[in-house]
Amino acid sequence: MVKVDSKKVTKMLKELEGMGPDVMKESGKFFKAKTPIASGNARRSTSTKNTTIKADYGYAARLDEGWSSQAPQGMSDDTIKDIDQQVGKLVKKLNR
Repeated sequence: MVKVDSKKVTKMLKELEGMGPDVMKESGKFFKAKTPIASGNARRSTSTKNTTIKADYGYAARLDEGWSSQAPQGMSDDTIKDIDQQVGKLVKKLNR
């Protein structure tokens, strides 16, 4: 027989709900730092709001496809890996 402490599970779920904005805030910084810089427009035009990272410039897709030698892998894939790592660390903390 397995016994589950519903209070602990409920607490963990509430903590998980709160992760999104915090994780995205940090990942937005990560994405922005990965964004190539020539004139500075791309970085200036990148913002994070709630759970959305917005690259608000016409050539964002080209940069994300590796068009710049400064970010030959683009920015999104590395940012997704960063999000996975952050969430993994936070979930491990919940299990303690």
